[in-house]
Amino acid sequence: MFNKGDKVSVLDEAINGVVVLVKDKEVTIETEDGFMMTFFVNELIKVNDSSNLMDSIKRINVGEVAKEKEIPKARSFIKERKDKYEISAPEFDLHIEKLVPNKRGMSNYDILTLQSETAKRHIEFAIRNRIPKIVFIHGVGEGILKSELDFLLGRYDNIAFQDANYQKYGLGATEVYIKQNSK
Repeated sequence: MFNKGDKVSVLDEAINGVVVLVKDKEVTIETEDGFMMTFFVNELIKVNDSSNLMDSIKRINVGEVAKEKEIPKARSFIKERKDKYEISAPEFDLHIEKLVPNKRGMSNYDILTLQSETAKRHIEFAIRNRIPKIVFIHGVGEGILKSELDFLLGRYDNIAFQDANYQKYGLGATEVYIKQNSK
């Protein structure tokens, strides 16, 4: 911390001076030219003697100071390109928490049966209403629901399926394409 009368130097500028006032994290100094200037504590360094400025700088960990000054880089995201005529596919979350208000008292068999029946109902709805693509969110887990879903989807002749977009869903979703028959 700085005290009144300490000799200081500003980190990013060629300004030296003496501390006149310390208030919270702000320090007011009188420069060698006689100007009053206010800086934040992290912008100043205490100097023992102006002739020993290089000795004072050697004691500072330059890496830490540079790290404080470094502006964090913005994370870059690759945005998924969409055709302007493309309609987003309906998503159906098959997690049991999304299907029932309380799963207490349900066995694993009951849960898996409910999830499978829900998926079957959505597939039948999509076929009836000629919806070309739907997405089932099943999560990663142990893969039991995914394998049950794969078995269910494999029973339909007019359906193709694959893992959904990894960037959007990770490994926990399956994309279902319904081939439309021209009748």
